[in-house]
Amino acid sequence: MALHLLPGPFTVDAYHRLAELGVLDEDDRVELLDGQIVEMTPIGGAHAACVIRLTDLLSRRAGSDTNVSVQNPVVLAERWEPQPDLAVLRRPGGLSGAWLPSAQDVLLVIEVADTSLERDRDLKIPRYAAAGIPEAWLVDVVGDAITIYREPGPDGYSDSVTVTRGDTLRPLLVAGVAIAANEILG
Repeated sequence: MALHLLPGPFTVDAYHRLAELGVLDEDDRVELLDGQIVEMTPIGGAHAACVIRLTDLLSRRAGSDTNVSVQNPVVLAERWEPQPDLAVLRRPGGLSGAWLPSAQDVLLVIEVADTSLERDRDLKIPRYAAAGIPEAWLVDVVGDAITIYREPGPDGYSDSVTVTRGDTLRPLLVAGVAIAANEILG
């Protein structure tokens, strides 16, 4: 069934209430961006393969005090609940009970873009910075490059660098992890 998006703005609580009422279904590929329920683009083969590679690499290399969350929501603010492709989380209180990660739980957020590059770069990445997420990676599978964003602030990340094949990425807050760009890009 085709999804008919409702006019917003919605808060995170109202968005969740729509799911409880059955207006939104768990199979609907949507996220809440600035109070608007936004349909996510279909996942293509290059995108899926990159997410699988990143999940494997980060899960194996990150320490036992972190978890890799794949395509799950992160609550950033009252009207923001995006679903990044990956988020490396640390939750000092443990993972028991029902909870949704917030920006304070995120050490690194990663968006993988093929058809969603503009939305990810121009809308989601600045919002991750405004929420205080210390580091974001934007993997451009079409452009064969990865942009690393650091030093978050209310107006976006003040430091960014684009890396390509042959370079190595080292997340700031995920100790001891080094990943070659070639491993991510495939």
